[in-house]
Amino acid sequence: MSTFTWAPAPGSSQSKAPRVKTAQFGDGYSQRVGDGINTIKRAWSVTFTRATADIDAIDAFLTARAGVESFDWTPPTGAAGKWICPEWGRDKIHSNVQAISTNFIEVFGD
Repeated sequence: MSTFTWAPAPGSSQSKAPRVKTAQFGDGYSQRVGDGINTIKRAWSVTFTRATADIDAIDAFLTARAGVESFDWTPPTGAAGKWICPEWGRDKIHSNVQAISTNFIEVFGD
């Protein structure tokens, strides 16, 4: 498995989405339980601002995996995991500086 080694620019944000099964009863009472063994999926919105050559390398890395193949990555404030990047966008900042904005989603079992 490939490892994503580039560090993101400051301002990255993390979200977590627990998977929960809920049983709702007629009297308003409900029960909740975690759905599966990996119930909390992390997602990171990260941006990389670098020289064009570095952005080309990041873009090539993400394109090669096409949102399907997972990769190892350690987020700025979290434990390492396996991730996919289903979408990203690229912006030109200056003549030789570009940025890629990405969404990394944690996956399990790949």
